[in-house]
Amino acid sequence: MFGYGRNNFTWNGTLRELKSSYPASCAERSRPIMTATASSSGLEVLLSTLQNAGDIESTLNILSVLDELLSAGTDRRIHYMISKGGSEALLTALVNTGRSFSPNFTLLLPLLHLLAKVGHRDRHIGLKAEEADAVLLTLNLLKQNSKHARRAAACLWVIQVFCSSVSTANLIGENRGLDAIYRLISPYTTKHLHTIKAAIDALAALLCTKANLCSAVSKGYISGLLRLYEDWHSKDIEHVAIGIRQALLRCLHQATHSTAGRQAFASQGGIRLLYQTTQTCLLTKGLESLVEPSVQLMRKCHPKTPLPLVSDRSVYSFPLPGRPDTNPDVDVGPDESCEESDDEEDEENQEADSKDKDYDDDLETDLNKLRRRPDPDRPKELLAQYSRLCPELTHDFQELGSGSEPEESSSSSSSSSSSSDEEALFLNSSPLHQPRRTRKRSNSRTDSSASSPGSPPEPQFSTGGCTQAAGQLEARDFHSHSNVLSSSPSFRTKGRQARGETTPGEKEELQDDEEEEEGEEAHHRTMVDRLLERHGACIPHHKPKLYRAAAAQTKSIPGFSILAFPDFWGHLPPPGHEPMVPRKPKVQRQKVFEDVQRFLNPDDIMNQVVFDLEDTSPQCLSDRPDSLRFFSKFECGNLRKAIQVRRYEYDLILNADANCSQHTQWFYFEVSNMVANVPYRFNIINCEKTNSQFNYGMQPVLYSVREALEGRPHWVRTGTEICYFRNHFCPARGRKRATFYTLTFTVTFKHNEDVCYLAYHYPYTYSALQAHLQVLQHLVDPAKVFFHQQALCTTLAGNVCPLVTITACPASRGWRDMHQLRNRPCIVLTGRVHPGESNASWVMKGTLEFLCSDDPVAQSLREAFIFKIIPMLNPDGVINGTHRCDLNGEDLNRQWCKPDPVLSPTIYHTKGFLYYLNSIGRTPQVFCDYHGHSRKKNVFLYGCSVKETLWQSGTAVDTVGLKEDPGYRTIPKTLDRIAPAFSFNSCNYLVEKSRSATARVVVWREMGVLRSYTMESTYNGCDQGIYKGLQTGTRELEEMGVKFCHSLLSVGRDVTALYSRKLINHIDLDHNVLDHKSHNCFEDDEPPCVEEIEYSTDGCPPLNGTELDSDVNGNTSSAEEEEEEDEGHKGANHSRGSICQSRPSSMKSRLFPHLIGQGSIETLNMKRKTCNGVSITNGQYLN
Repeated sequence: MFGYGRNNFTWNGTLRELKSSYPASCAERSRPIMTATASSSGLEVLLSTLQNAGDIESTLNILSVLDELLSAGTDRRIHYMISKGGSEALLTALVNTGRSFSPNFTLLLPLLHLLAKVGHRDRHIGLKAEEADAVLLTLNLLKQNSKHARRAAACLWVIQVFCSSVSTANLIGENRGLDAIYRLISPYTTKHLHTIKAAIDALAALLCTKANLCSAVSKGYISGLLRLYEDWHSKDIEHVAIGIRQALLRCLHQATHSTAGRQAFASQGGIRLLYQTTQTCLLTKGLESLVEPSVQLMRKCHPKTPLPLVSDRSVYSFPLPGRPDTNPDVDVGPDESCEESDDEEDEENQEADSKDKDYDDDLETDLNKLRRRPDPDRPKELLAQYSRLCPELTHDFQELGSGSEPEESSSSSSSSSSSSDEEALFLNSSPLHQPRRTRKRSNSRTDSSASSPGSPPEPQFSTGGCTQAAGQLEARDFHSHSNVLSSSPSFRTKGRQARGETTPGEKEELQDDEEEEEGEEAHHRTMVDRLLERHGACIPHHKPKLYRAAAAQTKSIPGFSILAFPDFWGHLPPPGHEPMVPRKPKVQRQKVFEDVQRFLNPDDIMNQVVFDLEDTSPQCLSDRPDSLRFFSKFECGNLRKAIQVRRYEYDLILNADANCSQHTQWFYFEVSNMVANVPYRFNIINCEKTNSQFNYGMQPVLYSVREALEGRPHWVRTGTEICYFRNHFCPARGRKRATFYTLTFTVTFKHNEDVCYLAYHYPYTYSALQAHLQVLQHLVDPAKVFFHQQALCTTLAGNVCPLVTITACPASRGWRDMHQLRNRPCIVLTGRVHPGESNASWVMKGTLEFLCSDDPVAQSLREAFIFKIIPMLNPDGVINGTHRCDLNGEDLNRQWCKPDPVLSPTIYHTKGFLYYLNSIGRTPQVFCDYHGHSRKKNVFLYGCSVKETLWQSGTAVDTVGLKEDPGYRTIPKTLDRIAPAFSFNSCNYLVEKSRSATARVVVWREMGVLRSYTMESTYNGCDQGIYKGLQTGTRELEEMGVKFCHSLLSVGRDVTALYSRKLINHIDLDHNVLDHKSHNCFEDDEPPCVEEIEYSTDGCPPLNGTELDSDVNGNTSSAEEEEEEDEGHKGANHSRGSICQSRPSSMKSRLFPHLIGQGSIETLNMKRKTCNGVSITNGQYLN
């Protein structure tokens, strides 16, 4: 029936013939056994025979056949064997053989070896072993044969695979298995290396349970393992036992999965030991496999350090209407908040599992929710108030018939935005010609305004140096602590008087101060005027004086009295493109080593606070002349604390979003007093996102005052040695188990004593928007362009949320032209709902400027559509430097289902306006909300589709019969042809449950807007097209805003007319360079970072099946087991070749070629007939 050879064996026969070869007594067993039938496959026959075999030689023959069968090919054969009951058959054979008073290890060894190989691929082997009573049997065999290396190793591998089940591992631990295995791990030796490694791996497997882990920590195993690692590291000079050192690191990773384990590791000097050993390993080639696990283990066990803050909550708090003042923090001590529970790893693993779950779980599968339009969230009577936001429907355009210059029209057009004295002051004042206070007075005003957030303070200006021609001013004279460009109190007084906010006493005090400082003000005013006259008019659509006037009306929580120089002076895109920065190899590892040095040598750390947003005293002046100076108390600024840790290294802590303790990612701050050509390292230590484009070539942006005044006013990408990874910091108090990440980068400044600004992305302030809208309003020709700016509403802090209407004026006041105007479809664009997404504002800037331009495409769009644009949905968040939330501490883009009219006024009134348009039959043809994306490259759209959502979710609903207008794909397809930064492949149109309250989904579902989009723009750059490998700048972002307007030609009523040859030439539809073929890009998300961002995982790769197979085969390649004591040295020499390196896959049968005699082969080859169509040839079974 059997033919057996080293490279070829066959089996042909019937089950009846096979049964007749064995005694009948073998059929009876004490437990249920596998029974083969006449229709069984050859593999099932072998497994059944294995359980019934009554003699050693037959059992060995079957094990040999199975091993040879499984040794060829892939793991697929083993899994097939498992599915046919292979694990149960091997366990039954193990129990039957091992229960005897004197077990025969001639049979047990190959059986244990094969069980280890098969069991490692069986996810349920532990439970099966418990049911077969094989767990304690194997443990007893280990205890009885601890002096026999090969026997012990075989038992250890089987115990290791049994521990895949938590209950099995606990069962072994409860029966003193930990102690038995731990005693087998010896100090450095050259003998029995396979057994020692098997003991370490088995111990690591046992430590997967909390009970065993607690027991191991309490017994001092961690200290013992550290000493063992140190001994093997110091004595393994020839590096022949690298596998044992790897196994020890793997075991230490398992032992430190609890808080007690990590504390024991750190207290026993584990971090110092691993730091020293890794420094040695770095000097030797071939030891990389030890370095990375050691680094991960040091990161994991670094003691948690509370952020050096009084409170985790934001420095900025705002009293919310209808809500009592909340306590700044939960009354929890800092130690408790930082202490991780033993469940932390489980929670993190569950979180990781949830991320790994199918994305389809979040998709909306309820067809009623997808297709049925919900009832409005407010009575229809409340919608009439929004009729004022459609002035184009009631405007009489009298100026069209007069033929005169649009002086009257201009005043009429601007009346809505400048009707008050405050707006007139904003437009007509020249603040630089007004006297102003001293810095001391300004500080006092800042403090008072902080207590009264409703009243805006007096802005001053943080600016940089000046050329000699501008009055001998230098860059160092213009940092935030100087008063060279402080704002005009008289201007501020006029503004407050216009609002009726200034008391008579305050007026008198202001007048006295102004008279005292009039001489100094006049001198500084002259310097500034010269600067502006010489350098300040080179930036299109930007007027510094107008910006200053706009900023004076801006209301902030702390009462900002400083303007950042880049916002005041303006920005031009740099002349060339900026490529993504290549990541320096192992840069994160080097930074981790430097952080470990801080822990090991605390006396070398300065820990000097050089800036604190909460400290009202003068900041970081001349008491430390060698320190950098920081400042962030200006619009959009975010830096809470700066700590000098080394001479040229600083830890930076960001301020949480107002009224909460989360969302720290956006930063924007000033730095000065630097030394040129010296690398400064900045560590932002409380970032919250789990990954960032900073790991994939992105750089922060820098603005140099010196460079700007020399004619180069550019925000430029900067920074080297950039990486983003999880750190050891924890909240100061309140929040438990919060995770922080470090963004670290190095900047080398070009100039001594320059004033520079660093930011997460190109800043765009609320005041910049206000000034920009005023510039556009005065630039458009009111006879051609209807540009109307209105206040949608006021925010919580009292700032105006602007709404802009742009369309073409009618050719005449005739009925036909007026009718065409008032029947144009609407397009609604919104942006900046998340304050940290400043790239959205630059895209919006491009859109606004294009729609107001004389470009023929813009003119066609104005004649075809009425644009309703809300450029900034979250002014308060932008002003106060938050990353995601409004002053209510909520994400406004999750409030669209039922927005609160008091706490979320901008969302409430935007939705109400959309309801109004819908109620009068003017539902927008397109709605697009401009956003920024922190984890992806390129620009792309998210839309909404019922069919694509149902199809992707795999629901039982028949999507073939559903009818859906495919027009939602028109704009993305057009953008894919004309916009170099756009990626069609990154777009999706799925409706997720987690995003059911976003603007995109609510406008699509409740207003019935087919083309409802979120446009996501990258912070980094592109990985396709002509911009591939380049970081996006403001030029590319503004271009994207223009291209989005171009794409709107495809949704007009008369598409043929819009797509005239003239317009096609203008938008380069047939330009080959722009055809970037994004459909060839199949990866939406970034690949895993080249270095591990997290450290909560094992950090050390687990023992895989290939490595276990190699270890098992190494244990079976020596001579007879009885001679092992005599040939121990020989075995050690063999082990040196197998332990020190990872070998290729080797399931090749080595279990017992020397045990199979010729007679056995002849017995197995008695008959060669085909039975049931089963044939096994060359290690394959065919049905």
